[in-house]
Amino acid sequence: MTKKVMFVCAGNICRSPLAQGLMLLKLRQIGKSEEYLVESSGTSNRDAGSPPDPRSQQTAKLHGFQLSNSARPFQPAYFDEFDFILAMDRENRSHLMWMARNDRDRAKVHLLREFDPQAFGDLDVPDPYHEQVEGFERLYRVLDRSITHLLEQLESPWSSPAA
Repeated sequence: MTKKVMFVCAGNICRSPLAQGLMLLKLRQIGKSEEYLVESSGTSNRDAGSPPDPRSQQTAKLHGFQLSNSARPFQPAYFDEFDFILAMDRENRSHLMWMARNDRDRAKVHLLREFDPQAFGDLDVPDPYHEQVEGFERLYRVLDRSITHLLEQLESPWSSPAA
């Protein structure tokens, strides 16, 4: 059974495309690419059709992968298509909960940093949009930790899609 994961940030140009690309890389590394569908979107349509931010692209390239998505807004139909919807911060999560049509939709929404062992209560993935390249490298480290532990949970024998 394919596990379907959607990463969501505000504009779908910085955090969520980098998370999508990193998860796809990790899946290739463990030979599980065929078992997952991984995509990303944004809670806003302001950047729809735009490529990922050049700083996200540069960060991905430095870590051995490329970003190929175009920004798109999250659609309520994605609740039907995806098992796990991972918001980058509480504001994105609030938007998703507002868009959710029922408890089943809401049960699929999580904050990505719930999986970060170094979150220490700060569950927002930092948005580096107004920062230089160093902010994107910090973002990468947060995503790397979070996605590593997310994958461990998804690959555990007790993991199942949200009901």
